[in-house]
Amino acid sequence: MGAAMLALSACSTPTTNGTPTPTSGGTNPSPNLPTQQPDNGVPRVKNPVDLTRIKQSPCNALTATQAKDLLGQSVESKGREGQFGPACMWSVPSTIRPQIDVLFSNLPDSGTARFYAAKGTDYKLLEPIEPIDGYPLTVYGTEDQRASKGRCAVALGTSDTETISIALEQSEANIGKKDPCDAAREAAIRVLATVRGGN
Repeated sequence: MGAAMLALSACSTPTTNGTPTPTSGGTNPSPNLPTQQPDNGVPRVKNPVDLTRIKQSPCNALTATQAKDLLGQSVESKGREGQFGPACMWSVPSTIRPQIDVLFSNLPDSGTARFYAAKGTDYKLLEPIEPIDGYPLTVYGTEDQRASKGRCAVALGTSDTETISIALEQSEANIGKKDPCDAAREAAIRVLATVRGGN
């Protein structure tokens, strides 16, 4: 990963004994991106979500039932407080796929605008997809690894100044057969429901 990349493990890094190890195809928010709001093209958030409480317990972003719905019956979670903010990873024991990683950034942020400002530079892949109940969702990555490696990261705009990064890595059986961004969107739906207070 380049120096500007965060340690958001699910879409961008494999794990060794449960510890994320960087790869060159990261799809992580960059702390060095400009924070100014672009003039146009960036979706706004009309009803901001307060992330203060969930940042204190990032593994509460998905309930046990939600994690099982997304990954299967046997799921474990592991929280961490990294350099760039609190995060949690859900995975199937004794495997590195599938997995989901959710990061709540503590960086100075300009929300979804940060990602749009990096289109074509830090991010070769940047595509808005269908919003969730009015909250913008953007697929992003330093590379497009959807078909080749079954990885997808999405930025969920929870206000004009904050996003939640949700990264998903498919099981080997689904790579090239299913769009991992569809699964990442399903994860984002559940995360948003949880942080808004409804499961």
